[in-house]
Amino acid sequence: MQRVVVVGTSGSGKTTLARNLACRLGVPHVEMDALHWEPNWQMASIPVFRERVSAALASDSWVTDGNYSKVRDIVWSRADTVVFLDYGFPLVMRRLFWRTVRRAVRGEELWNGNRESLAEAFFSRDSILLWALQTYRKNRRRYAELFQQPEYRHLRIVHLHSPREAERWLDGILPCSRLEGETTTYD
Repeated sequence: MQRVVVVGTSGSGKTTLARNLACRLGVPHVEMDALHWEPNWQMASIPVFRERVSAALASDSWVTDGNYSKVRDIVWSRADTVVFLDYGFPLVMRRLFWRTVRRAVRGEELWNGNRESLAEAFFSRDSILLWALQTYRKNRRRYAELFQQPEYRHLRIVHLHSPREAERWLDGILPCSRLEGETTTYD
């Protein structure tokens, strides 16, 4: 594993797993959301986003996370492994709910000055919770289909069905010295 993409529904823990995997492998972690979102929650134009992704993944080794179909051809053609976090709907929604509340209450900056708000999360058409609700089943079907496509046959697919399974899988990879003393929970 030298070039890994972690995919899954919003709230499944893609970034956490990707960050820890990158550390264990000793390679850079590239967070797709940071390349995609401009200030004030504006999406980067597709050409700008594609250019950023191409530049970020130009090296021989990396771990990235994200489900962006508009750059899948760039990411998946370079990747050697796809890790699919395919967790149950109640777990994903519970995680996403609490993550969103925590970020909003703490005012955590995400990318380029963007912050989540409770009003956006619960009372908006742009709600991340609504997005997850609308895309959960579609993502599961789509990934099952994509993994069968001839252009992706070169990929090693790691299909993880639970946080415990992800933790066991990650434990099989050499520990990262930066993780010593830290505890990462996938439940």
